[in-house]
Amino acid sequence: MQRLNNTLRLLPFLLCSALAPAQKSIPFIKTDQLTYWKNAETDTVRVLNFWATWCGPCVKELPAFDSLQAKYADQKVQVILISTDFRKNVESKLLQFIQQKGIKSQVVFLDERNPNDFINLVDPSWSGALPATLILSGRNKSFRFHEGELEYAELEKMLLEIR
Repeated sequence: MQRLNNTLRLLPFLLCSALAPAQKSIPFIKTDQLTYWKNAETDTVRVLNFWATWCGPCVKELPAFDSLQAKYADQKVQVILISTDFRKNVESKLLQFIQQKGIKSQVVFLDERNPNDFINLVDPSWSGALPATLILSGRNKSFRFHEGELEYAELEKMLLEIR
């Protein structure tokens, strides 16, 4: 029963991932979704990138995440771009941004008003600066955290180390 509940919980994200090139809406998540991803016992490695459209280094590194998603699409790797933009701009600016930039990775919006509610949950060493990336492996219960911009080679190296 627990497996069925977990599968049902992920179904909206899996469906949105399949439609990512034509993403028409932005799913909202709360910290409980982050907790779920951190504790999930799964063979899928999740690459969670915290970013915002107003963050220059964030925008600069987005193609690296799309490239990673494309390269590992047939493997158990899921890239999720977690927007920390302003809630009022999700439909007007964020959705338009991802469509204009042709972002193919799944984009979700972290619907938390107080960053202190999720910063320590992601990683206690995180200052809260963007961009930040958390790679989770449920299979071997390990993770890698990086605060700051990533080049593709460094991102892929982190992924391969955790798999």
